[in-house]
Amino acid sequence: MTPFTFNTAPSIRFGAGTLGNLGEVAAARIGRRVLLVTDGGMVATGIVERALAILESAGVAASVFAEVEADPPERVVLAAVAAAGRAAADGVIGLGGGSSLDTAKLVALLAPGTETLGDVYGVGKARGPRLPLALVPTTAGTGSEVTPIAIVTTAGNEKMGVVSPVILPDVALLDPELTLGLPAHVTAATGIDAMVHAIEAYASASPNNNPISRHLAVQALTLMGASLEKAVHTGSDMAARSDMLLGSMLAGQAFANSPVAAVHALAYPIGGHFHIPHGLSNALVLPHVLRFNTKVAPQPYAELAPHAFPGLARLEGQARAEAFCEALADLSRRCGLQQRLREMAIPQDILPKLARDAMNQTRLLVNNPRQLTEADALAIYRAAW
Repeated sequence: MTPFTFNTAPSIRFGAGTLGNLGEVAAARIGRRVLLVTDGGMVATGIVERALAILESAGVAASVFAEVEADPPERVVLAAVAAAGRAAADGVIGLGGGSSLDTAKLVALLAPGTETLGDVYGVGKARGPRLPLALVPTTAGTGSEVTPIAIVTTAGNEKMGVVSPVILPDVALLDPELTLGLPAHVTAATGIDAMVHAIEAYASASPNNNPISRHLAVQALTLMGASLEKAVHTGSDMAARSDMLLGSMLAGQAFANSPVAAVHALAYPIGGHFHIPHGLSNALVLPHVLRFNTKVAPQPYAELAPHAFPGLARLEGQARAEAFCEALADLSRRCGLQQRLREMAIPQDILPKLARDAMNQTRLLVNNPRQLTEADALAIYRAAW
């Protein structure tokens, strides 16, 4: 067997009502003076207020940084680091969607002052030490609570990644009750994002593609393929919400070790230039990238297809792989997501620039099961337009 490495968060707590354990977890493992990193939308839901009360009851003093933005820009990350310094925080808690969790990871890493943001961009550049860290997701999409990855938007609207096991949290706390209030469109976009994580992890050309990641990806797709539409159209369905949150986490563990590829590489320029949510950016290019890949590498997609869509088991080989692409596109459509770049007011004349920018995502493109050129990227964008 080919040697591989598998890393994940050392402690995961999952279950309805698990937010109530946050004070106990923080007091024992995170710190007595923490910075809670979140966004204004989360404050408006009342969840932040609940979290603060739970922390206070455990004797944990918490300051709040609630200025996180989607696709967090560098200035927001640096402002959060400064807030941790002012609070003399000895630990960090991230509460919210992937942007809040990614920001919290970087605050924990940079607050000690031994590294700068510019130092840690790339794979394996972050060395630590970092502050103790707990992550509490409120969406079922990014899997950030169990990944060693944080994505930042530069001043030039380029997505840059910090990738290092150093930023894996000490504790991931997953409470599906926190996802009950997610709007249908957000549920759909984040859910497709999580499915992309599982698909790309399974099919990844990374030399670290491994049997653990593949097994987790299969389990993730089995859960999410059966529950996404229920979660979108019946948002109060606790079973569907639980399956989505667990599936998202499993997909996160999978791609944290067997990295994603061209879907993400082509999605990043869309999000960077047009501030389209990451999950929707993925959904817009997903079927087109997979159609490109299946022409020369159908096997992984044929293997995955019946786990997400059991009806496809009747097909075989290339036909099953192609049907998988169409089933994913149809699922996205049924969940109410936009299907074309033009629907997002993306002009056709920007497509060559998007293709050029996508080629900068070498960290991701190297994992694609089919080599992709700038001309290929442009053709995919045109097909998606």
